[in-house]
This record gives sequence, C-alpha cells and structure tokens, in this order.
Amino acid sequence: MNGLLRAFDIAASGPGAKLKAGDIDTAVRRGIFRWLHFEKTPDADAWLAANLDPIVAQALTQIETRPRCTHHGDGIILILRGVNMNPGADPEDMVSIRLWIERNRVISVRRRKLLAITDLSAEIENGSGPRSSSAFISTLTYKLTERMEPVITELSDKADELEDASIDAAKEVLRADIANLRREAIFLRRYIAPQKDALNRLSTDNSPVVSERNRIDLREAADRVTRLVEELDAVRERCAVLHDQLADARAEEMNKNMFVLSIVAAIFLPLGFLTGLLGVNVGGIPGADSPYAFLILCFVMIGVGVLIALIFKRLKWL
Repeated sequence: MNGLLRAFDIAASGPGAKLKAGDIDTAVRRGIFRWLHFEKTPDADAWLAANLDPIVAQALTQIETRPRCTHHGDGIILILRGVNMNPGADPEDMVSIRLWIERNRVISVRRRKLLAITDLSAEIENGSGPRSSSAFISTLTYKLTERMEPVITELSDKADELEDASIDAAKEVLRADIANLRREAIFLRRYIAPQKDALNRLSTDNSPVVSERNRIDLREAADRVTRLVEELDAVRERCAVLHDQLADARAEEMNKNMFVLSIVAAIFLPLGFLTGLLGVNVGGIPGADSPYAFLILCFVMIGVGVLIALIFKRLKWL
C-alpha cells in the first residue's frame, strides 16, 4: 500500500515482527500489540476511512492539527507535536504525529518525518521497544519531550547572551536578534502549551487503554512539558524586558540630544535677535559709521552668550 511506512506485531518479548501491507487487515492475535504507521497519502486516507470510525479517520487525516487528547469509544485520539530536527529545518516548525490508540493497536499518521518515530521503530526492531500500546505512548511522549528540552534550553541561553550584549552591542542588531528570539519562543509555545494540556488529560484519563504504571510516566512527561512552557514564557518576558530597555535607552538618548539642541538654541536665540535687529536696512542703526562697532558687537554677543550659559548652569540645565 502506498503510504504504509511501518507495520509491526510486537509480542511480550523479542523484536517486533514486520508485517506486509496485505497483513495489516488481519485480526490482532492475543498477547500481541500492533503498530501501523502511515504517511498521509490518498491510499492511506482511503484505508483509514474504510477501517476506522469516521470521527477517528477525520482526526488522523485533517491538514491542520493542534495537540489534543480525546477519548472516543474504546480508544483515544491523541495528536502531538515534536520539534523539527530534520536537516535544514527550523526546530520551531513543529512536526505533528496523529495517533489512534486501542488496547492492542496503535495507528499513527505523519505528514513529515519525525525523528522520535524513527528511534522508536529502531528500538522495536531490535527488541528493546515498548510492549503495549500504553507503553508505546509513554515512550513516544518521553522521546518528543527529550528532543524539545535542548532546543528550549538553547533559547534560554540566547536570552542570556542578549542580556549581556545589551550593555554595549549595536542597538539595531540587538533589536533584530531579540525579535527573532521572541518569534521562535512564540512559535514553539503555540504547540507546546496545548501539548501540556493533552498530556495532562491523557495522564488522568481513566481509559483502560493506559495502564496505571504508564500514567505515572505520562504525568512525569506532562510535568516536564509544563516546565518547558514556563521556560518559554520566561524567554518571551525577558525579550519583552530587553526590548523595553532598548526603547527606553533610545528614548533617553533622543531626549538628551534634544535637550542639548534646545540649550544651544536658547543661547543663540538672543544673539540672533541682536544680529537681526542691527541688520535691518533702515537709517539710524547704532554704530553704522563707527569702525569699532562690529568689534564691540562681537564682545557684547560673547558676553550675552556667557551670561546665558552661567544662568543655565546655575539652574542646573548644563
């Protein structure tokens, strides 16, 4: 079948037995846990629509998804996200994995490659993977969370570096770095926050699909995701504080420059008045016939300027 990526029947011990496309419709034997992993294609969509409840099939095949956990009939619809660790991709462009969980079967659907699923498949093939659908979910959530932590820690480290650089870095460059960091934190939080709610609900769900032992693991995963959400909130707030500090510093610098310009204008205002008054082209201008009038005017203007500067200094404007 076009779209079937992995199919395993997993017993209580030993490696998982790979299934062929023609075997996935057979009944699951007692004591066996079956995992079917699809890529979203027309063939996969058709198989899901033919073999699952319409609500479940729609949840697994819809284009846009957000993390959620919904109890439906005898199973659980679970949609999760993982950071995008594919080569050349941005980690904040999170990859979705859609799951239908029954007691003896898990069906997962992807649109893009998720490395946590690749790791899980390798463990099942060598015999060290989960042995039940409940254990499968707790292992998958652990792997997804494990890959999130270094990405978010890196964001926190970037915030530390920006705080240190804010002392003497170029303001325009720093402002762009802060905006990029804030954008990354917002994109990650967009999916990690609802994932926290989904894991909390899954860990408290009384469905027989999830064992009590694995509920403990899921509660631990939910707690770790909660701490990651809090870290993202802290990064966003630190970016906001840094942005406000830069804005305040820029405003203070502009105010200082405007103050200097105002002082200069205030000093030269009376001098301009004198030169303008003596420069009018009418008769009777004092000193028009004296060879020393210009020199006297210069000394008078210097004296006036010094006097104004002394007054401003006394007023503590300088």
